[in-house]
Amino acid sequence: MKHRLHLLALLLAFVLAGIGAGCGGDDEGEDGAGTTEPPAGEVTGSISIMAIWGGEEQASFQAVIDGFTEQNPSVTVNYTSGGDELVTVLSTAVEGGNPPDLAAIAQPGLMADFVDQGAVQPIEFAKDAIVENFGESVAQVGQVDGTQYGLLFKAANKSTVWYNVGAFEDAGVEPPEDWDGLLEAAGTIKASGLPAYSIGGADGWTLTDLFENIYIRQAGPDLYDQLATHEIPWTDDSVKQALTTMAEILGDKDNIAGNPLQVGFTDSVSNVFSENAKAAMVIEGDFVPGVVETPLEPQTGYNVFTFPSIDGSPPSVVGGGDIFVMFNDNPAAQAFMQYLTTPEASQIWAERGGFSSPNKNLDPSVYPDEILQATAGAIGEAEVFRFDLSDLQPSAFGGTVGQGLFKLFQDFLANPQDVDGIAQQMEDAAAQAFGS
Repeated sequence: MKHRLHLLALLLAFVLAGIGAGCGGDDEGEDGAGTTEPPAGEVTGSISIMAIWGGEEQASFQAVIDGFTEQNPSVTVNYTSGGDELVTVLSTAVEGGNPPDLAAIAQPGLMADFVDQGAVQPIEFAKDAIVENFGESVAQVGQVDGTQYGLLFKAANKSTVWYNVGAFEDAGVEPPEDWDGLLEAAGTIKASGLPAYSIGGADGWTLTDLFENIYIRQAGPDLYDQLATHEIPWTDDSVKQALTTMAEILGDKDNIAGNPLQVGFTDSVSNVFSENAKAAMVIEGDFVPGVVETPLEPQTGYNVFTFPSIDGSPPSVVGGGDIFVMFNDNPAAQAFMQYLTTPEASQIWAERGGFSSPNKNLDPSVYPDEILQATAGAIGEAEVFRFDLSDLQPSAFGGTVGQGLFKLFQDFLANPQDVDGIAQQMEDAAAQAFGS
C-alpha cells in the first residue's frame, strides 16, 4: 500500500499532539483549583494509548476503555489510531522521546527492537496474572530473554481449515481430526469431481502459514522456537520432514483448484465460499469469512474445523495478534495493563464480535456465534500457542513480498519434490538475514 508523505506528516503531528495532551497531565486546572480529591489508594492520572484500530474496531476498543474507566473513574484514557502507519508513527514518536504510555503492536520483533533501545518498560508486575489467565505459551510471546514486556491481548487463530459444507456432503466426508484423515478426505473429494484444496500461492504468506502449522505439530514448540531464532538451521531434519509432509498437499496438483501460483488469497477463499464451489476447502486463519461476500450461510453453507493433529500432536495454535507494551511506567498505565489481563476486559470486545482472545479463562459462549466460539475458543484452550513464525523473522527474510520465505515457499509450491534444495536455499537466506 502506498502512503503519502504529507498525510503521514499530518498524522504524526496529530498523534504527537494527542500524546502530549494525554501524558503527564495533572488533575488541576490552570487556576489550581483542581477537582474533587479521589479516595485514598485510587489510581489517578491520564494515559495515552496508540494502536492500529480504527472504525468499528476503534469503537470496540473504546468499549474496553470504558470498562476500565468505570472501575477507575479518576483516570483519563486518550486513544489514538495509527492505522496502517502505526509502526512508522510509533517509531518516530519513540525516536523523538515522546511515545504514548501504552501501545498495541503486531510484531514481536518490533517489541524486541524497542526493548533493545530501552524504550519499553518491563511489566513483570503483570506476569503472574498473564500466566494465570493466558497460559505460559501466550505469556512467552510477550517475553524477551525471559522478562515480560508485552501482553498478547487480541489474537488471530491461523490453525483453521474452512470448508464448503455442500462439497463435503456431496463427497460423503466429515471434517477430519488428523493428517491421515485429511489426506483421505481430500482423495474422496477429488473422486467426487471437485478439487479438495484451494491455495492462494500468489501470496507467499499463505504458504508460510501452512508450513508453520505442520512444523509445530511434527517438530514441537521447542524446535519451533529454535527455528524462529535461527538456533537451528533450515536444513535441519525437522524442517525437511515438515516440507515432505507439506508436499503431500502441494504435490497433489490435480487436487488443487487452478494454478495455485496464480491464485491470490482472496480468490482462494472465493473458490470455496461459493454456491458453485471450485474447491472444497481453504487452509487459513479465522479471518477467512470476512474476506469475501458470500451467499453461503455459516454452518449450513460453510464451516470450519481445526487444523488436524499430526502423529498424535496436542492441540496447537499458530496465530498472530496485537501485543500491548508499556513505554511509560506509571500507576495508571500499570492499572490498565492489569485490567487487560482479566477475562472481563476481553469479554467486552468478544461480545461485540471481530475479536479473538487468547485468555483461557474467557468463557467461549460469550462470542456471538458458534463458529467464533470454536475458532476463538481454540486459542484459549490450546495446549500450545506460538506466534506466526515468519513474523518473528527479520523482515527481509520473513515478511517481504518477492523474497525470503514468501518467495522460497512459492518456489517449493512449483517444485515440491525438491525438499533438500529448498531447505538449503532457506538456510542461505536465513543466514544472511541473521548475519551469521
